[in-house]
Amino acid sequence: MEKKEENSITKSILEFVPLIAFFLAYYYFPNSNNLMGEELSVEKIIFATKVFVPVLLIASFLSYLILRTISKMSVITALLVIFFGALTIWFRDPTFIKMKPTIIYLSFAIILIIGLLRNRSLLQSLMGSTLAMEDRGWMLLTKRIIIFFISLAFLNELVWRYFGQDQWVNFKTFGMPILSLIFFAFQYRLFQKYLVDKEN
Repeated sequence: MEKKEENSITKSILEFVPLIAFFLAYYYFPNSNNLMGEELSVEKIIFATKVFVPVLLIASFLSYLILRTISKMSVITALLVIFFGALTIWFRDPTFIKMKPTIIYLSFAIILIIGLLRNRSLLQSLMGSTLAMEDRGWMLLTKRIIIFFISLAFLNELVWRYFGQDQWVNFKTFGMPILSLIFFAFQYRLFQKYLVDKEN
């Protein structure tokens, strides 16, 4: 149990490091050319994206080296981050990186819905190696996560379109992880009921 706890903490830290790197790169952008207004806003997000993508790849690699495993969901997310990060840098358009969470969450939600229509929990295929749970539990968790992912996609669109870029960066860095922690905290009873290895 102690080893599992250590792995869980390590995994959480490695997942959070790229977000912090993005946050710090954005707010500590080296504005040597004294840019202002919209031009400054664009350059800050592009600089932060240039930092975020390689840090994410390094963190994912370290996660695999240390834990000897990496989930399919993490691989798919990393590929989408690289894709939208490259579009942001190439076209110098922050819209791509801002829409990235929306597209990721909606894509996963659609994939999970397709699985449910086939009476399967594709979430179990994506996360089964890290969570041993009965089939009934996977089906319930899948339905809840679909609703949660769609809600996060909606919130992401709402924040970046109506609350400004700084607020979106704060929401991406802290808001989404906090909401995810709250969501999974509320799944405690489901895990308690359906986990195969209840002691651990």
